[in-house]
Amino acid sequence: MDQAAYAGMNAVEQRHWWFVARRRIIASLIDRFALPPRNAKVLEAGCGTGGNLALLARYGHLEAFEFDDGARDLASAKGIADIGFGALPDRVALPDRSYDLIALLDVLEHIEDDRSSLRRLGDLLRSEGRLILTVPAIPSLWSRHDEIHHHHRRYTLETLRSCIADAGLKVEKIGYFNSLLFPLAWLQRQAQRVRGHDAPLDDMPGRLLNGALQAVFALERFLLGRVKMPIGLSLYAVVSAR
Repeated sequence: MDQAAYAGMNAVEQRHWWFVARRRIIASLIDRFALPPRNAKVLEAGCGTGGNLALLARYGHLEAFEFDDGARDLASAKGIADIGFGALPDRVALPDRSYDLIALLDVLEHIEDDRSSLRRLGDLLRSEGRLILTVPAIPSLWSRHDEIHHHHRRYTLETLRSCIADAGLKVEKIGYFNSLLFPLAWLQRQAQRVRGHDAPLDDMPGRLLNGALQAVFALERFLLGRVKMPIGLSLYAVVSAR
């Protein structure tokens, strides 16, 4: 990612509706489908600037790695976990079969070789462990935002499921989310294309709008795994080793 994107993310990720609501959704998915045992070993792969560290630390002894030096410094400064260097798929110097829970949160789309990366994380899972991952969805929504964040792709349900299977892993749960706001996001993207200008999607909206968007997005934590969303801005998957 651009360094400006990391700086912008670090500035807003504790308050911006998307980050706040996504953490609530991730917590719900872990609690319901990937709850690790007591004294679990937890890993965040590609922790960025560390916005998810406090959440993941609730589930056990947390470790994390990050490729980018600047982002790693920002994450380390939060004082929640030791952040080491790591780059998927080949530069992750961690012991196999070590972790009860691994989080890969909006990281896979940044990596050219997504299948080998998932395979490597599968090697790190204990036999009863779970990998929880999120990715941006719907290739037709590709925008300047994806380019600024150095994405290689956006996924569909079918392409993400295929990627996981090709990595030799088993899908326990999978589906779209950020679905309730999908119509508004789709209209926004079309308007941006007509104008020929993409407004930054991680700018902080006003307090009332921020709160309203957060409430709508976070509402989905009660639906995921119970109601099949036909489409959404993102995809989640809970994965186990075969």
